[in-house]
Amino acid sequence: MALKIRFEITTPERTVFSDEVDEVILPTPQGEIGVLPNHIPLVSLLSAGELRIKKGGETIYMAVSGGFLQVRPDKVVVLSDTAERAEEIDETKADEARKRAQELVKEKRVDASEFARLSAKIEKELARLKVARKRRNPRQQPPPPAV
Repeated sequence: MALKIRFEITTPERTVFSDEVDEVILPTPQGEIGVLPNHIPLVSLLSAGELRIKKGGETIYMAVSGGFLQVRPDKVVVLSDTAERAEEIDETKADEARKRAQELVKEKRVDASEFARLSAKIEKELARLKVARKRRNPRQQPPPPAV
């Protein structure tokens, strides 16, 4: 029997996912990390981005907007501001929200704290779009990062 690790992701509104899984790939400020059973203990910030859960032969995609993660040898706990499964994301609404936030930033009538809030909003909506588009076309590979 293959080793499993317990994974739970919770937002202020609900528990989004709780189950035994094979692997979790999480976005952090330092880049993506993959967590397998018996991983060394770790506490980290969670960045806005794509979170992937591997269970059996299936990969579950989620968009998260930041938070914290704790890794123990037998369990991974994520506390996120928001988390949505790919099938829950309305791609059109996410794209509209991203465009509105970008327009406000372009207007240059925002103070530093508003700029930070809008930048975070843009990052969140881009993550949601990436996950939604990947669900629509799962074989589509993201383009390589620009150098």
